[in-house]
Amino acid sequence: MSGVLAIAELRRGEDEQLAVRPGTYELIAAGRELAEQGAGPLAVAVIGPAADVPVDSVALDGVSEVIAVPSPEDRYEAHVWQAAAEALIEQRAPAVVLAGHTIDSLGFAAAVAARGRHGFASDVTAVAWTEHGAVAQRSAYGERLVAELDFPGKQTVVLLLRPGANAPAGGRHARANGGSPIATWLELDLAGRSRTERVELREAPIGEVDIAKADFLLSIGRGVGAADQVARMERLADALGATLAVSGPLVEAGWASRARKVGQSGRTVAPRVYLALGISGAAQHLGGMSRSQTIIAVNSDPRARIFDVAHYGAVADLFEVADELERQLG
Repeated sequence: MSGVLAIAELRRGEDEQLAVRPGTYELIAAGRELAEQGAGPLAVAVIGPAADVPVDSVALDGVSEVIAVPSPEDRYEAHVWQAAAEALIEQRAPAVVLAGHTIDSLGFAAAVAARGRHGFASDVTAVAWTEHGAVAQRSAYGERLVAELDFPGKQTVVLLLRPGANAPAGGRHARANGGSPIATWLELDLAGRSRTERVELREAPIGEVDIAKADFLLSIGRGVGAADQVARMERLADALGATLAVSGPLVEAGWASRARKVGQSGRTVAPRVYLALGISGAAQHLGGMSRSQTIIAVNSDPRARIFDVAHYGAVADLFEVADELERQLG
């Protein structure tokens, strides 16, 4: 058994057009890395109504094959996707199956793994291919540690990747035949598989702010010392053109809303700039922000773990830095 199978996630927009959800491109990026590490070629399965399957949207660099699976259902239905995934695994025997840790995949992926006796892990934040097969990372012990999982004796491993934990793939696949995607239409007997009826779909509310979309985050930790400093730091963030984010202890103390929490038990972020003031760098926090393009850390403790991932760091009092920033900004 070899190869990587990524299962695309689709959603109809307000215009009722079927489109690939952004998290699919993170699966493709992770699958491409596994392929480069020796797991075998990457295939992407797109399950949906035959007339609307967006094959071209996932024909990216590193994708060897796009498998279109026509579905009798107009929209996602867990039992149909489960049957399709089981048939794909039986026919293709992939070493690794990637899906998102989302409401859709949680509806069928665990059942696929259990029925097929495959390896399984959910909420995966990183995955690699070694000489012993797939190795996955996820948080453990109440988000205090990062656990590394392997799957001895399992020929196929099903992994659900946390959205935002991997950089998304981009760029169309350039092909010698003029750019046409390599696509296989796989006709499966999926009729009668549906056992539920979708009444309505409501996206989960983001809260007061969506820090995952911010380009510049000013993130504060317990080093701010008191609840009244949070408002000051939010004003500073506004002056800098940044969005305020916080570490877990501030949420637990009731000083900030959970919508602003960065970490494996909060939001996974990857802004262009991440300015961390008074954050020590617990493992669960680092797991939620270490993909930021530029990390600037300010902490009075030279041994703080945040400096292990920071591109620039200053061992300094965060309030002195904040004072100087406020003076420079007028």
